Amino acid sequence: MDRSIRFYESHLGFAVLRRNDAEAWLGVPGAPPDDALLVLAGSPAAPHVSGTTGLYHFAILVPSRAHLATALRRLVDTRTRLQGAADHGVSEAIYLADPDGNGIEIYRDRPRDQWPIVDGGLHMGVDPLDLERLLDEGGDGASAALATGTTIGHVHLHVSDLTAARQFYAEVLGFAVMQRYGPSALFVSAGGYHHHIGLNTWAGVGAPPPPPGAIGLRHFTVTLPDAPARDQVVERLQHAGIPVEAIGEAILTKDPSSNAILLAART
Repeated sequence: MDRSIRFYESHLGFAVLRRNDAEAWLGVPGAPPDDALLVLAGSPAAPHVSGTTGLYHFAILVPSRAHLATALRRLVDTRTRLQGAADHGVSEAIYLADPDGNGIEIYRDRPRDQWPIVDGGLHMGVDPLDLERLLDEGGDGASAALATGTTIGHVHLHVSDLTAARQFYAEVLGFAVMQRYGPSALFVSAGGYHHHIGLNTWAGVGAPPPPPGAIGLRHFTVTLPDAPARDQVVERLQHAGIPVEAIGEAILTKDPSSNAILLAART
């Protein structure tokens, strides 16, 4: 846990909002713990597995290109190894992993009127990102904290079957399909966003879920506008015969690949 906290503080600019012996709530400095963007759960004996469903990456959305430059400068100053960078047309993104191998994307969105449309549909590409030019935007580097307005923009998941994932996320949860990337990836969203959830079979079609307690995603939270909107989703889940569990005011469920989702109402 100490190693992970040091990484998220020094390499990414997070602040610890609350901590106990088992978990740490991280987010923008000064935010209340209930507004944490990330919760880390420590387990020294947790196995590292591959070829399973689960987290591909979670994506930290920063408010502007200048803030993305600050994030890149911080990564350079802390000698953080990058896994890649790309211009997706709708956004510019940097990819890396935390000390346990959990995938992370840091990105900024372009204005919606600049998003590329091809044949009447949204087109997210994978073009090179000029990192030197991005650094020219400035940025305070390792001394800078996570900016106010930063959020988790999307979550990208490994799934075992793309057809079953599409049925669950689009037809049951109610997300709109924004783009299909060949036969192996799909992107869904609400409100016309380019994607709130990415789904892929890059760990293998038919990949099993990770064993209990393995390193990776415990669950991610989808925040609905209000309690009636949450309840409508729960009704669709129950009608489809998908198990749900009440966790306080929120509802926990799982997709067909055993990725866990907490459905919460905005307060």
